[in-house]
Amino acid sequence: MAGHSKFKNIQFRKGAQDKKRSKLFSKLSRDITLAAKNGSPDPGTNARLRLAITNARAESMPKDNIDRAIKKALGGETDTYEDIRYEGFGPGGVGLIVEVLTDNRNRAAANVRTIFGKNGGNMGESGSVSFMFDRLGQIVYPLSAGSEDKVMEAAIEAGAEDVETDAGDEDTPATHVVYTAFEDLNAVVDALEGVLGQAKSTGIIWKPKTATPVASDDVPTLMKLLDALDDDDDVQTVFGNYDIADEDLAKLG
Repeated sequence: MAGHSKFKNIQFRKGAQDKKRSKLFSKLSRDITLAAKNGSPDPGTNARLRLAITNARAESMPKDNIDRAIKKALGGETDTYEDIRYEGFGPGGVGLIVEVLTDNRNRAAANVRTIFGKNGGNMGESGSVSFMFDRLGQIVYPLSAGSEDKVMEAAIEAGAEDVETDAGDEDTPATHVVYTAFEDLNAVVDALEGVLGQAKSTGIIWKPKTATPVASDDVPTLMKLLDALDDDDDVQTVFGNYDIADEDLAKLG
């Protein structure tokens, strides 16, 4: 297992870039609603719903919003929503995976393609990017959950695949990040909760196998592309294999 994160700036994190909290809550609500629709409305028996609620609580989403999202599923308001994955390339040839939850496949595809085209990127075929990533479960704990040794031992006992400790920076707090095979995520989450308590966040991610350094001149355009994707109402999450130098990130302010 690894000890320290080498990819802290590879996954695009909405939390560090969040400009409109209501938009973030809308995306979280949609995920909760779909999880409740596709399973039981009881998080005790619906693992996907339990994870969605945990992520919403980590973003301080009010309980009333969570309850409304579940009730929406019970009312049959999500019949047309579907999960779609798009793949493409950004400036400098970085690979991007865009996860969408939409009630209009044609609109979503057109919007994502336009965003890529207007911001120095281009859409790829299915599979053109995903082979460069591993599909994994990710469990994030605050540094206060325990020492590196304690978290490592708990993760091994729980059946996890890897642990990284991210030292954080002025914008993002330090964390322990546990990786699992995606099909083992729920079992590992349950096992870790007994030792470390409730996680800060959990989910299925695309983790790059290798990082692609981004030239300084390409960084502003890449960040515009990522911001534009994140601003789209249908886009849930964006993952990339980009590696941006700290000094280039600092220039963006």
